[in-house]
Amino acid sequence: MTPAREAARKETSMKPGHMGRVLCLLCIIFLCFTGTAQGREYTIQGKTMGTFYTVKLVSARKQSIALWEKKIDTRLRQVNAGLSMYDPDSDISRFNQIDAGQPFRLSRDFGQVMAVAETVFRLSGGAWDGTVKPLVDLWGFGTKQSSNTLPDPAAIADALSCTGFEHLILENNHLLKKKPGITLDLGSIAKGYGVDAIARLLALSKIDNFLVEIGGELFGSGVNRHNKPWSVGITDPSGIASDSGLYKIITLNNQAIATSGDYRNFFEIQGKTYSHIIDPKTGFPVNNQVVSASVIAGTCTFADGLATALMVMDPADGLALVNRLEDTACLIIQKTESGFKEMSSQNFHTFVQP
Repeated sequence: MTPAREAARKETSMKPGHMGRVLCLLCIIFLCFTGTAQGREYTIQGKTMGTFYTVKLVSARKQSIALWEKKIDTRLRQVNAGLSMYDPDSDISRFNQIDAGQPFRLSRDFGQVMAVAETVFRLSGGAWDGTVKPLVDLWGFGTKQSSNTLPDPAAIADALSCTGFEHLILENNHLLKKKPGITLDLGSIAKGYGVDAIARLLALSKIDNFLVEIGGELFGSGVNRHNKPWSVGITDPSGIASDSGLYKIITLNNQAIATSGDYRNFFEIQGKTYSHIIDPKTGFPVNNQVVSASVIAGTCTFADGLATALMVMDPADGLALVNRLEDTACLIIQKTESGFKEMSSQNFHTFVQP
């Protein structure tokens, strides 16, 4: 049984109008369409979560593209119905509107994401925190209109007072706020969950060989049409490392990869750039010079959340965390005066193509 069948588990919004700002931090190495001994390769593409998705599957049995489009779009609409910040009737929107102390019954998707979110919050020491929505909005990266001025320190302090994942209780498939004003934004983990949801859909349909990508987050199962593990690329944060724009090429064998970065979603005031990734402890955009963090893990939900956490954490602490985790690897890229500095977990090299 593949991890995709067992999975229960970017800083990105799901706002349709923000497609131009969505981070596509990974590039799939797409291969030409032909048939092989593994079977025919099919490609299904569409839109979801303010970005695009691509699903490639290899099957010896004839498949209907139209049927798979319907199945995939239906499943992704279900995910959005639970996690979309821009649907006032979504589960997460309804949770954000209720008062403290009122238990909220979780849907399957909302509950599964929250279980992984709680794990990432705990492991990262709060570097990932799904309650930073007031801060993200204040800095102009969320659902509120952006501004050309920096937030007032008092406004940042007020927003900070309405954050804190520790003020949530997840118990018996219910979620409860212990403190008024707490709201959730799971955009930094939702794309990864969408990838896992489609991976499970394929696996349950007896499709063993596939690659799922949503806005740059991926899961690869089995092999491609050449009977080899899927190859994907990590985007070069400088854009100049190679003609292809790829920094590293990674092999996925029943694994997921997610990348978080600050080099495509930011603004600049008086010569200083401000990233969309907010430090939950300070209320300010991160300032640790980390420009990109990629995580390889058994599920894309976990990889997505942890990649965001590594953007916030001190790189040494982030590497130490990943090195303690089983079946998890990472690459952190930090900007220095002389260029880019690469830091990776002990096992990351095993995924890199020469």
